[in-house]
Amino acid sequence: MSPPPPNEPSDEDRPEPYCRLYDSPLSLQEVIDQVSGPDHPGQGAVATFTGIVRDHNLGKAVTRLEYQAYPKMVLSTLGKIIRGIEADIPGARVAITHREGVLGVGDLAVVIAASAPHRAEAFEACRRAIEELKREVPIWKKEVSPEGEEWLGMRP
Repeated sequence: MSPPPPNEPSDEDRPEPYCRLYDSPLSLQEVIDQVSGPDHPGQGAVATFTGIVRDHNLGKAVTRLEYQAYPKMVLSTLGKIIRGIEADIPGARVAITHREGVLGVGDLAVVIAASAPHRAEAFEACRRAIEELKREVPIWKKEVSPEGEEWLGMRP
């Protein structure tokens, strides 16, 4: 393993991964601030992903989504994902927030920011974060439409 880039802390000095589960609206700026700015002077790029509740899925109307989560397990899993990405991509920093509860069309469901010294690594870290979150994190999603309700993906 190579040493951290200049101005980046070693693994022992890194803060706890920044991952949060909220029952209130998410902020893109909150996650960007965790991975860039004066505390991260070596970061030259920030990539973000924002998942937004849309009004349709697979050809049918959607009126809202309902997310359920086991917070302790969600935060533990997100922390492992972040630590893995930061260990594998030199200089990468990742922050993730996710909603739980009832979300309407247009609400932010997940916000991810990833920074790195260069754009390729920032994009890679951000893409990996959302893909691993979708695959591994135990957050259950119920889709509500005028026709009824349906659990998608993992179920509680």
